[in-house]
Amino acid sequence: MHFSLRSAYAIYRREMGRAFRTAFQSILSPVLTTSLYFVVFGSVIGARMEPVGGVPYGAFIIPGLLMLTLLGETTSNASFGIYMPRFTGTIYELLSAPVGVAETLAGFVGAAATKGLILAAIILATARLFVPYEIAHPLLAAFYIMLVAASFALFGFILGIWADSFEKLGVIPMLILTPLTFLGGTFYSIRDLPQPWDAIALANPIAFLVSGLRYAFYGVSDVPIAVSLGLTFGFLTVCTIIIAVIFRTGWRLRE
Repeated sequence: MHFSLRSAYAIYRREMGRAFRTAFQSILSPVLTTSLYFVVFGSVIGARMEPVGGVPYGAFIIPGLLMLTLLGETTSNASFGIYMPRFTGTIYELLSAPVGVAETLAGFVGAAATKGLILAAIILATARLFVPYEIAHPLLAAFYIMLVAASFALFGFILGIWADSFEKLGVIPMLILTPLTFLGGTFYSIRDLPQPWDAIALANPIAFLVSGLRYAFYGVSDVPIAVSLGLTFGFLTVCTIIIAVIFRTGWRLRE
């Protein structure tokens, strides 16, 4: 079956429309929360902190805070987007329609990733109100943000299929992703941790994502950028394979 751009766009437009109908919850709320972090840790505390790796502390935490919002919101948007059709039963209309897996993913995952990119752009613009910063590798930063957004939109899609209640939708983003991001070097450099905590911190996969984005911003990182990119591409590939298996077997989709 050939790829239908019209079908993919119809799903994409519906999902984007849902986001803008709930703009305060989907966009304004995470931006306001992140702005508070910039005020407290960037402007107030950051002014009294020593530079980290030659980067002023207020600017140093921007990639971590951006990753914190990007991971949580992209995952939540994608999971809620596919969960609601399952919850209401309209998923059967989608499965019976002449719409392939590629169109479905392009619509749902594309919309969730787009919402994440919109949030990232707003957060970066907002950060300039509180902290002066320059991006050393802007093209790499843009590519890496898009790569992470796509990867966790796919992950959220899997989560939305797995969850059988609204409570389960919030378990991974709130109880796993958010703590791991805070412990992944958002507010500090892992290199500054004493042994063995520096090695333990590197067991956290989110630390590699934060480090990769920080390299794109300032050219400094706790791990090589190639490792961060490789891990992210690997995660993207695994999520894609899992989704392919889900659609092939119909797991949770036809229950």
